[in-house]
Amino acid sequence: MNSECCCSSDKFRQPNAILFNILSCRGGSPALRGEPGYGVARPRSCPCQARRTVRLKTPAETCQMASGVLVKTVRFMKSLPCFCQLPPRDQLSLLGASWAPLFVVGLAQEGVDFEVVHAPGLSMLKRILLSGQGHGGDVGAEGAERAQPTLAGVHRLKSCLDKFWSLDLSPKEYAYLKGTILFNPDVPELKAAPFIEGLQQEAQRALREVLLPLHPEDHGRFARILLAASTLKAVTPDLVTELFFRPLIGQTDLPELLADMLFSQ
Repeated sequence: MNSECCCSSDKFRQPNAILFNILSCRGGSPALRGEPGYGVARPRSCPCQARRTVRLKTPAETCQMASGVLVKTVRFMKSLPCFCQLPPRDQLSLLGASWAPLFVVGLAQEGVDFEVVHAPGLSMLKRILLSGQGHGGDVGAEGAERAQPTLAGVHRLKSCLDKFWSLDLSPKEYAYLKGTILFNPDVPELKAAPFIEGLQQEAQRALREVLLPLHPEDHGRFARILLAASTLKAVTPDLVTELFFRPLIGQTDLPELLADMLFSQ
């Protein structure tokens, strides 16, 4: 592949006891994080460099760690009685809206770092051949149309992780932050939206309260944590799926897999 840049020439109970419920689900001991490395140069002024497709440098090791984080993410949801009291459809809606940001927070908490390398894209001829194989959702065509991880997307993910690592959050801070992300009343078509809003407010209040003894002099820490959490919106579920899980699950639909995990005994 030509490495030259194309532009180089120029019924619910009132929310209570969420503090105990969230803290009862601990994510395990954080793994030691190695020196951060992207494995590729940072995208600068060249748009085509940022659009380059990438893959994990060590997929076997990284995908295994990512799978562990994903299992803990679903286990966190299932461990909360206030979450399990919600209608199944609300549980599914919250799962769909929050699994990716919660997973990224889990990567930060577990100290999971990774590197990527350039992945050769499909040639124009191969794209044409694959897209013309069928007319009814052919597997090959789906694979050709699926958005591949890009260097720009990976850098957005890395930026999120760096922000959380710079804050050096405690296990309690991570737990309450996860509660504020999970209980999002703005998810469409929630039956128990007022109850969920109360849970989010309680999780935010608990996060504020835990900061007082941990960081009594740092009055802006709560705002910085929420600001770091807002950067999670830049990381799409597609990026997370294709980068960390597609090598493991193949054509399996990840949301369906997560739903099975959520409702399994």
